[in-house]
This record gives sequence, structure tokens and C-alpha cells, in this order.
Amino acid sequence: MEYRKLGRSGMYVSEIAYGNWMTHGEQIDQDAATECVRAALDLGITTFDTADAYAGTRAESALGEALQGVRREGLEIFTKVYFPTGEGKNDRGLSRKHIMESINGSLRRLRTDYVDLYQAHRYDYETPLEETMQAFADIVHAGKAHYIGVSEWTVEEIRAAHALATDLGIQLISNQPQYNMLWRVIEPEVVPVSEEVGLGQIVWSPIAQGVLTGKYAPGASTAPADSRFATEAGAVKDEHRYMQQSVLERVQELRPLAEEAGLSMAAFAVAWVLQNQNVSAAIVGASKPEQLKDNVTASGVTLSPELLARVDAVLVHPEAGDVVERDPSKVESRPERA
Repeated sequence: MEYRKLGRSGMYVSEIAYGNWMTHGEQIDQDAATECVRAALDLGITTFDTADAYAGTRAESALGEALQGVRREGLEIFTKVYFPTGEGKNDRGLSRKHIMESINGSLRRLRTDYVDLYQAHRYDYETPLEETMQAFADIVHAGKAHYIGVSEWTVEEIRAAHALATDLGIQLISNQPQYNMLWRVIEPEVVPVSEEVGLGQIVWSPIAQGVLTGKYAPGASTAPADSRFATEAGAVKDEHRYMQQSVLERVQELRPLAEEAGLSMAAFAVAWVLQNQNVSAAIVGASKPEQLKDNVTASGVTLSPELLARVDAVLVHPEAGDVVERDPSKVESRPERA
């Protein structure tokens, strides 16, 4: 395992991070969750990402249970706040009330006195940014979080938050966006601004929700059992942009490139995002330890400029068209305003 600094901070993170969205508390039970977390630790993963809203708060509890007995100083635990955690009007968003109550709930579920990174899961249009950042500053100054991060914020929002964080004497060090070979919307604007103000990217969906593993065959009427894009009857959910036939056909053309790199398709996709030097870590999920063992082979891999160019030649075909999304406006992939 290789380790990188998170943004312009002094904290190292494992460049492969373990995330428990859609697994802990939903897809797998506590024993399986603990097995995966212990496998991650054995593989050198020290960075764990979760959120209070995952599985209705159960994901945080599962991670806290799985990490019992592990030396706390040897871990980097990240969580987030924004999405609903209850039925009340104040059980969501980035108001001071919700943030202050949420950090206490997260710490209780994670069984720790502090988190290393506390992230705004989305931008809150209904709460003044000054109120949000003051609450974050108070949490940092109280020792309940070391650093602050954001997720899926625009460049304007990142700049404003960075300026307030500086005034308040806290460090805003990260952004958590979707990023993979097919989804590159952070490249034109977010990455340059993040480099300017000292944020590192902690990217989610590096294998495009499983599509970049190549497991979805073009033209197939059925999907692998229990896969993300399979219906209960086993048919293919083909409404997502990743599941269009033009995309699936192009993904299959990446297979010989992955083989040339000596990697599985999944590890090749993870290695690809790690070639971006503004990426501090790629978040991978797993319901089985074997999946983690494969993903971790991407750590420390250097893909040649020639091989990266060939990836682009496959995905940006002069005749078949471009299947890569780069539109910066798509970074605003957040829920509707209330």
C-alpha cells in the first residue's frame, strides 16, 4: 500500500480507502462487515470513509463495531453530514443545530472521540455558509474533528468555503467527488481550483458502480446476480448512462489494456484515477475480502502516458462518439433544493 498527503495537510491517507456506502447495514451483516474491514487493515488500508446517512446510520455503527480493538491513532476515519437522519425538519442540512447534533451521533456510533475528517456531504442552499463553517470550526476547535472536507461542491462554493475556513483558523483539505474513466467532470475546473487552494480529491465510484469491471456484457438481457444494475427478476437496468450499449461496448475494449498492465479490469480503473496527482485516495467498497485484495493491486501502479492515451482512444472514438462526461455543470449532482 502506498500513502499520500490529503490535500495540503500534513496527514497521510492510504491511497486506497475503504468505503461502506451500500454495504454495511444493507447488503452484508456485521460479521461480513468486520471480515472486510479486517481484510482491509491487513492489506494496508488505514483510511475508512462512511456517512451518518448511510443505511440510516447503521453503516457508521457497523464500522465502529468492526474497528473495535484497533489502535485509533493508526486510522483515518472520515464521515459526513447533510442528508436526512430522521423525520424532523432539522434532521438534515448544514445548519448549526444539525451539524452539532450529527457529530455527536456519529462519534457515538463510530465509538471514537474524534474523526479525522468531517465532510459536508452536499452544499446546503438553505443555510448561510457562514453558519455552516462556524459550526465546523467549533467542532474542530473542540477536538471532535481534525480537518474539514466537502463533497460534490462547485468551484465557487469551494472558494467561498476555503476563504471562511482560513478566517476561522481551520483547514479545509478535501473534496469527495465522483471520478472515473467515464465521469471526469472535476477535471476542467474543480481540480485546478483544488490544487490552488490546497484540497485533495477523495474520489468515489472509481469503477463506475461496477461497470468498469466489464461484468456487464453488451447486448445481454440479464445482469449478474446481485449486481448494482440488476432488477429483482435479473434483467438489466439500462436507464443509467453507464449502462448504454455504446458505453458497455467501449468498456470491453479496455480489457486488453488492463491485461497489458497486469491488472484486472477493476484494478485498472482504480489505478487510472490514481494517476491524477490531485487525487489523494480512491474509495472502494467490498462485500467480500477478495474484492479488496484485487482493488489493492492498483496501489503504487504507474500507467504510462502511452497507455493512458490508448484508454482515451477507446473511450473517445472518432466515429462512435465520446462516452466520457466532462461537463463541469454536472458536478452539481445533488438533491433538489427544498
